Amino acid sequence: MIIWHWSAVVASFRRIFLLLSYFPFFSPHTCNIPPGVNPEAYQWFQTVDTDRSGFINLKELKQALVNSNWSSFNDETCLMMINMFDKTRSGQMDLFGFSALWDFMQRWRAMFQQYDRDRSGCISGMELQQALAQMGYNLSPQFSETLVQRFTVRGARPGIQLDRFIHVCTQLQSMTQVFRERDTSMTGNIRLSYEDFLSGAVTRLM
Repeated sequence: MIIWHWSAVVASFRRIFLLLSYFPFFSPHTCNIPPGVNPEAYQWFQTVDTDRSGFINLKELKQALVNSNWSSFNDETCLMMINMFDKTRSGQMDLFGFSALWDFMQRWRAMFQQYDRDRSGCISGMELQQALAQMGYNLSPQFSETLVQRFTVRGARPGIQLDRFIHVCTQLQSMTQVFRERDTSMTGNIRLSYEDFLSGAVTRLM
């Protein structure tokens, strides 16, 4: 005859609950996931939203996103992401914005890993140029090396980590869109004033 002590029963249920919480599709919380929200993003949101406000701020987002070497994403990239996915214009992201960011991140991470062939956690100038070429940008090796020098972490080996890779590519896409809006004849050349250029940059990047 086996006698169960109440504390042992409670501990067993706690272990089962924690185990289930690691698997989004079997977690007891999955029934609360709103339509259109990625289940994995939902689980991360619940973990990172430490103050249970229903929003993720800059500090909480940094805790959610890491590079290959487990370093946190830099403030500049996190702020850019909040600006992109903050649909409420509150300086924070709600669950739906975070879910959109999650899908956005998975696409960029897949491309980064595709060209980080040596699994160093960094993209070299040559690897960056190849990634940009896949995106349709015909840029010189010198330009790619300039980007690497600009975005390499101080004191680290030359190369761009995931957070800065996302930042570079997103800014490049934004500035390209500004250019295309002005290049109505599709000649690859435009004329614009200095203030027009600054206005386009501020609108797309800030």
